[in-house]
Amino acid sequence: MRDLNYELKQMCNRNQDGSFASRADRLRVLSQAAAQLERLGFRDMHAISLKPKHITALLGQWRADGVSTGTMKNRMSALRWWAEKIGKQNIIERSNAAYGIAHRSFVTNVSKAKSVDKATLGRIKDAHTAASLRLQEAFGLRREESIKIDPKWADQVDYLRLKDSWTKGGKYREVPITTERQRAALDHATQVANGGSLIPAQLRYKDQLQRFRFECHRAGINGVHGLRHKYAQDRYKQLTGWAAPAAGGPKSKELNALQKAKDREARLTLSKEMGHGREQITAVYLGR
Repeated sequence: MRDLNYELKQMCNRNQDGSFASRADRLRVLSQAAAQLERLGFRDMHAISLKPKHITALLGQWRADGVSTGTMKNRMSALRWWAEKIGKQNIIERSNAAYGIAHRSFVTNVSKAKSVDKATLGRIKDAHTAASLRLQEAFGLRREESIKIDPKWADQVDYLRLKDSWTKGGKYREVPITTERQRAALDHATQVANGGSLIPAQLRYKDQLQRFRFECHRAGINGVHGLRHKYAQDRYKQLTGWAAPAAGGPKSKELNALQKAKDREARLTLSKEMGHGREQITAVYLGR
């Protein structure tokens, strides 16, 4: 896998198409795919070795991991880029539908928000995993961000800062600290991390990620991205004064002109705080 990962990095370095953030995201996806292929038994691969069976194996793993439709489409885009650069673009179907990847629906008005109560957290034996889960719900962090975070460095008293090396697409961002629950979660994480990140000193990120998955599975916690949905809906209500459509609040067509302006302002704020570049993506979390 080391050879494959090296070759993929070289390929990305030679082909500087797209923004720096998009190139970094592509390299991250391809490096992850290389590691997954090795775990699936495809050893001693090279970049030019990519075949349909590898695509099928990766899709099977992603489905087993519960990867969302949007994330799966992003990963397929990176794989198509890989296939194109080695002159094998025909080994991957052009349509995601050919692989049974559903069309992404941004607006459902059905809440996917989830919480982790005290009893559920009590079933988590690893303190670092428990601290990461609390941060996900309190700040809307992605799983990777909640594991890589150095709480002491991130804590700026009235806001949380996130390094570009922790975030999707390499985007530095800040999230305001406005509730006692956020402060309690961050203080607890700082204590657990003991001057470092929420990856124990003797482990690497992928080791802690594996431990995180195991702990969540054992505790019966599924779909941790729902914690991010919970943050988005709570923050929206805080910003607007009413619940999001997905949480039973009024739909866009039911708002007056002033409320629509406030709704848009809140969505733009949330988009920035959650690390998205588009206001439209907030409909995934809030409905419309």
